[in-house]
Amino acid sequence: MAAAVATRSRKKEKESPSLIELLKSRKSLLGFDQIPFEKSINSLSFATVNAEEVSGSQPAEGKWTGSSNLNTILDPLNGESFIKVTEMDETCIRPYVESLSKCPKHGLHNPFKSPERYLMLGDVSMKAAQMLSLPKVSEFFSRLIQRVSPKSYQQAFGEVYVTRKFLWFVSWLGLLQYLGIILGNKVMVFVGLMVPFATIHQHVQKFSQKLPLHVLVAIITPFNFPLEIPVLQLMGALYMGNKPVLKVDSKVCIVMEQMLRLLHDCGLPVEDVDFINADRRTMNKLLLEVDYVAWVCDQDSYACSGQKCSAQSMLFMHENWSKSTLLRQMNNLATKRKLEDLTVGPVLTFTTEAMLEHVNKLLQISGSKLLFGGEALEKHSIPPIYGVIKPTAVFVPLEEILKESNFELVTKEIFGPFQIVTEYKDRQLPMVLDALEKMHAHLTAAVVSNDPLFLQARLNYTFTF
Repeated sequence: MAAAVATRSRKKEKESPSLIELLKSRKSLLGFDQIPFEKSINSLSFATVNAEEVSGSQPAEGKWTGSSNLNTILDPLNGESFIKVTEMDETCIRPYVESLSKCPKHGLHNPFKSPERYLMLGDVSMKAAQMLSLPKVSEFFSRLIQRVSPKSYQQAFGEVYVTRKFLWFVSWLGLLQYLGIILGNKVMVFVGLMVPFATIHQHVQKFSQKLPLHVLVAIITPFNFPLEIPVLQLMGALYMGNKPVLKVDSKVCIVMEQMLRLLHDCGLPVEDVDFINADRRTMNKLLLEVDYVAWVCDQDSYACSGQKCSAQSMLFMHENWSKSTLLRQMNNLATKRKLEDLTVGPVLTFTTEAMLEHVNKLLQISGSKLLFGGEALEKHSIPPIYGVIKPTAVFVPLEEILKESNFELVTKEIFGPFQIVTEYKDRQLPMVLDALEKMHAHLTAAVVSNDPLFLQARLNYTFTF
C-alpha cells in the first residue's frame, strides 16, 4: 500500500508522505492539507476540500443547503474524528419532498419529450469522462476514496477507471439515441432502447422504446465502492429521464459529493438530482413520505375536479397506512380546494343531486362512513345541469365491496371529485386482487410500497398495452 502512494520524483525531490502518515494527520478536518497534490486541487474547479464548504452540504431543488445536525465520522484506522457530515432529520425533508413532487409523471425527458436532453447528458458524460482521464483528477478521487474507505491505491484507482470508461461509453450511445430519434433510424442503444419489430406490411414500421421507469427514483449505495456504484446507478437513472434522490453511506459520502460537483461543472443541471445525507429512519420517512402520498392521492382524485381519465376513484389502503396521518392529511388538502381558484369546479357529466344520491346509497352499506365532503358547494352561479360538490371520500369495508349486491354500486364511475377508500390486512391481499380483477375499467393503477418483493408480486398481475 505504501509503495502505491509514496513515490519519488525523477528530480529526487522530497518523498511524498505515506498513506498511514496522511491518515494520522490532524492538521485538517478532512486530512487533505498533507496530500502532495494539494496545489493541483486548487486548480480543480469543482473540488471543495475545505471542511466548512464540504461537510454538511447536500443539494435540494438545485441549491446546496445545510443543517445543524452534525454526524462526526471517525477515522477508520485510528478512531479520530476527521469528517463532520450534516445529516437531515425527519423535520428537514420537506424540500426533498417538494422537489420530487415537481417531477412530472412522464419524467424529465423521454423519446418524445425534450429529446435534446439525451444529447445534453451525453455531453455531460463525455466531459466527465475527459475530466476523470486527467491525472490530477483521477489522483484526487483515488486518494479521496482511500481516505474514507481504506483500500490499496490500485483498488481505489480501479473505481475511477471503471467510472470513466462507463461515462465515455454511454456518452457516444447517448448521441446515437438522439440521432436515432431525430432521423428515425432503427437503432438499439443502452439508453432509451429502440427495438424494431418485424411487420408484414412494407410501409409500416413498429418499434418499442424505454420510457422513464418510476420517474422518482431513490438510490441508496453502500460504503465499499463510494464512487463506482453511485455514479453508475445515478447516471443510468438520469439517462432514462428519472428524477433521482441519492443517499450514499455517510462515512464515504464526501466522494460522491465531490463527483456531483464535477458533474455540475460539466453541465449537469443542478435540479436534476437531489443528494441527501440522513439516517435510516429519515430515509424511510422520505421513501414513504405520508405528506407526499397524501398529496398524490389528492391530486389524482380531485385535480381537474376529478374529471381526468386517470383519476383515482378507489384507494386500497393497508392497515398500516390507516394508522398513519394519511386520511387526515388527505382531508386537509381537500378542504383547501376552492371554487374561487377552480381547484374544484363544475362537473360536466353529473348533476349535484346525482352525485349526492350516489353518496347516500353508499352510506347505506354496512360499515361504510363518510370520510369528508359529501356536501354541495354553495354561493355560486353554476347552472343546475352541472354538478358541484366538495371533494368527497367514502369508506366502504373490503368485504362489503366484494359482495355481489354492492360491487356494481361501489365501482360505478363518478367522473367528479369523488373516491372510494377501503382498508385491507395482510391476509386480505387476495381479496384486493379479486376486486381489481372483477372491475371492468382497467385504465390506470398505482402501487405504493418500498418492499421490492411486494411490488414484484403485485406487478405480476398487471399488464400493459
